[in-house]
Amino acid sequence: MELRHLRYFQAVAEELSFTRASKRLHIAQPALSRAIKEIEVDLGAAVLERTTSRVRLTAAGQVLLRETSVLLERWEEALRKVRRTASGEEGELRLGYIGPPTQPFLGRLLGEYRSRYPKVSIHLEERTPERVWEMVAKGRLSLGLTRPVPLSEDLGLQTIELRAERLGVVVPPGHPFAKRKAVPWSALEREHLVVLARREGAGLHDAVLSGCRQSGFAPRIVQTPSLIGTVLSYVEAGTGIGVVTEGILTRDNPLRFVPLSPTLTVPLVLVWQEDGDTPPLALFRELLGEWLRDGLLWV
Repeated sequence: MELRHLRYFQAVAEELSFTRASKRLHIAQPALSRAIKEIEVDLGAAVLERTTSRVRLTAAGQVLLRETSVLLERWEEALRKVRRTASGEEGELRLGYIGPPTQPFLGRLLGEYRSRYPKVSIHLEERTPERVWEMVAKGRLSLGLTRPVPLSEDLGLQTIELRAERLGVVVPPGHPFAKRKAVPWSALEREHLVVLARREGAGLHDAVLSGCRQSGFAPRIVQTPSLIGTVLSYVEAGTGIGVVTEGILTRDNPLRFVPLSPTLTVPLVLVWQEDGDTPPLALFRELLGEWLRDGLLWV
């Protein structure tokens, strides 16, 4: 028994007329009659009582009509779901990200994505940059918003640079650096520095060391916390000055960010596997590209 047999039966059972059912289905009556007979042979039971004046469902036919209606409705929904998945309107998006650098835009971006594609299931995982790369490479994440890491090129992932973020110092409002437009790297030689731990962000940590080295000194790093938020807490407590990327501070934070000169930057990138480029992922990249073009990521 094929799906068409059930469609034919449903039409006859609902119309209680072979003539009207054949017009509804746009097929000849003999073909319709043969299909009903094949159903009855397969079931070993009559589903219709036919006379010259009327067509009536048998008890078995009544059960078959109820079950056929449910089955065909589920089948149509399955087809719609497949089509939505193929177009990216349904499916799953597993996004890995690093926290503070993505805070200015990620919530807004995901809100817009969800409004456009409400049937896509979104799963978020905040990880270290290295962990994001690893999980995307292994297929455990669809894509990542992260920083370049050592040997990242060996993983063979696709990347788009979203922003090259300037390095700078974070200081309390009363610090001598707070009112400057820029601070030379050489001025850090006499300061106690608080820098994110390398295991949590090798790209940022190594960039700080490189900036100091290029200015001819070895930095005095007094704390290497695992979270950017803890870097800021150390600065507020007077432990030292933080060296971070721009965009870390929220508007209500009393600390001041001052760029370092000469300018050094740490990229923020989108990474994904070319082989794992699903429709939901492609649509996320498309939306992200729109926001980059229109300047909506950092407003």
